[in-house]
Amino acid sequence: MKLVTINVGSIQLGHPLPFALRGADGTLLAQKGFVVNTRDELGSMVTRGRQLCVDVEESGESYRAYVAQLQRMLRQDTNLGELASVKMTAGAQAAPRERDAPPYVVDWPTLQERTTQLLRHPHAFDFPDRFQPLHAELARNCEQSPDATLLALIYLSAQETRMYSGTHAMLVACVCMVVAREMLRWPAAQVQVVGQAALSMNIAMTELQDQLAQQAQPLTSAQITAVENHAARSEALLRELGVHSEMWLEAVRHHHHRTPGAFSQKSPALQMARLIQRADVFGARLAPRAARSPMPVTAAMQASYYDEEQKVDEAGAALVKALGIYPPGAFVKLASQEVAVVLRRGSTGTTPRVAVVTNRLGMPTGELIPRDTAQPQWKIVGVVAHKDVRVKLSLNRLLPLV
Repeated sequence: MKLVTINVGSIQLGHPLPFALRGADGTLLAQKGFVVNTRDELGSMVTRGRQLCVDVEESGESYRAYVAQLQRMLRQDTNLGELASVKMTAGAQAAPRERDAPPYVVDWPTLQERTTQLLRHPHAFDFPDRFQPLHAELARNCEQSPDATLLALIYLSAQETRMYSGTHAMLVACVCMVVAREMLRWPAAQVQVVGQAALSMNIAMTELQDQLAQQAQPLTSAQITAVENHAARSEALLRELGVHSEMWLEAVRHHHHRTPGAFSQKSPALQMARLIQRADVFGARLAPRAARSPMPVTAAMQASYYDEEQKVDEAGAALVKALGIYPPGAFVKLASQEVAVVLRRGSTGTTPRVAVVTNRLGMPTGELIPRDTAQPQWKIVGVVAHKDVRVKLSLNRLLPLV
């Protein structure tokens, strides 16, 4: 480990850290990607670590890019005031060859693994340092590329059993953040909290959830009890892990309550809980189990749209309007008898942008062929279950088309 002290003033508030911050003894204070929002947060890091340092060996190109920026300014006789104001940003990583840098690509398998490990093995001593960067990355993806994010998580959820709980948590969190921002128009702080609550809602039963996804036998009485009281246990565990936001905790405590009613008359925390509950229903219906096949996406949407009294649910309706009847990642049949994958939402809920994966004879097309579903010849006439699509597609092929 090769530690170098950095200027506290160079930390850009409200932006992901371009590299991990460590204390004078090498203790991890904040992982790469963590968002420091206030000077008070920064001050507490300095207090914990005595000073802020970067491990040059760990940070590699991102730190060298920052140093190179300072060196360029020195060669140009930049005054000391400007030098002191240089901020470290994630963009500095690509500064030397910004035009040649490849586009940012989300590593979804790594995010699945990180989420799974965090939720299965949470520890009070490092939970904030692991949770906040993960949530920040998901929130950034939802804001900057919501269609690609939905495509990746809906596509993965329809085939994932080994890391079901982590994938499901990411999907529900991202669906909630997209709906809250785009349809409900919640303030940014409330969007952040609903994402945090959704990501952590099942933290007390993560391993059990993964076990149940692969269990063909009926649930035992002990398992049923664990499922029924997991919301209260998740809230208690989050308190032990250092979560102090009462809105976050209340949303987790009530996220499994089946209490229909006027959405606008609920408190902010209970509105969050209801939105999480509707997104939870949607995600659970999409996912496969050893004991059953996943529901078609339209059935999952319908389960979210209607409440426990078979009336239209306001939160569920917002979800359907935001995602569309055929959300990214779903497979559909066209009037041409071709099967296509939905890439992104369209101008209406029933006319998304799609790419054909099998022709009218059921043969793979090789190349993914774009289709405009607003045109009569390519109108969507039905949905196709993931298990019935005989073409294996990687996200690396799909996401660049979004």
